[in-house]
Amino acid sequence: MSTVTTREWRLKSRPVGLPKSSDFELVTAEAREPAAGEVQVRNIWMSVDPYMRGRMNDAKSYAEPYQLGQAMTGGAIGEVLASQHPDYSAGDLVRSMAGWREAFTANPEAVALEKLPAANLPPQAFLGVAGMPGMTAYVGLLRMGEPKEGETVFVSGAAGAVGSLVVQIAKIKGCRVVGSAGGPEKCDYVRSLGADAAIDYRKAGDVKGLISALREAAPNGVDVYFDNVGGDHLTAAIDAANPFARMAICGMISIYNATKPPPGPPNMAMIIGKRLRIQGLLVWDNRDMLPDFLRDMPQWIADGKIKYEETVFKGIDKAPDAFLSLFSGKNTGKMLVELA
Repeated sequence: MSTVTTREWRLKSRPVGLPKSSDFELVTAEAREPAAGEVQVRNIWMSVDPYMRGRMNDAKSYAEPYQLGQAMTGGAIGEVLASQHPDYSAGDLVRSMAGWREAFTANPEAVALEKLPAANLPPQAFLGVAGMPGMTAYVGLLRMGEPKEGETVFVSGAAGAVGSLVVQIAKIKGCRVVGSAGGPEKCDYVRSLGADAAIDYRKAGDVKGLISALREAAPNGVDVYFDNVGGDHLTAAIDAANPFARMAICGMISIYNATKPPPGPPNMAMIIGKRLRIQGLLVWDNRDMLPDFLRDMPQWIADGKIKYEETVFKGIDKAPDAFLSLFSGKNTGKMLVELA
């Protein structure tokens, strides 16, 4: 065993609006030899996710804010280099919440360390399709959306890590699916996943254009809406919703960098007459569904019912670039950083 030199990203300043490269600082550190009950891990992959933007604010939320001058955290896949813990051995592949760094030494409980489940999947899949994004899509659609065969499901951010899986799970459940994405290439990708229609929100332009496009794509209305975007998409979904429609609100990436509170949908009064059910989604409130997810998702992949894409940046130095690219829509599927 020996000390390992590592690099880690720290939050240097709290962003105002869209984060800048100068808000981050890459620092050299050490991952020391593990003490009793600890493991030393070299990360191979790390995840960047939209929710991390909220953690950069000094504000109370469902996740603790990042502290200035301290290493940031997030999902990561790594290999155990050395262990003084009875449940882990050198060579084990593990998932943790100790991303944004090349290596670390910690007590497993402190970083939510766990061995990768047995499955015929590449390790990084457990940061995407078989990890938190996949579980989010599974829980949000099946538990909150309660889709029924023949119903219409509308998915915003349908080319992203979560939305692309919602599209496919909805098709498995026999639904008609409309997905929204930015640009013709992403819309082609959404259709390749099985979506019956794809809306290019950039071509639609403003909220009136989006409403018109959704009415055309879903002439019989929307029964389930899975929201990754918020803003105009939520307004359009409320407009198109059928009575008793269900809406799972997973994310609102359109407003994460707002410098002042944006106005809400102007048609919220429709919620009453349409008797809509709108529910916010935090995936780990639904841990009881994890065994079902770990049973269904690998089987669906093996059966060819689910396919997934990854957008990969290489090297720890590219982590902020990968993160910022989420807000310009440069990813198709899961955004990852390969570290080794």
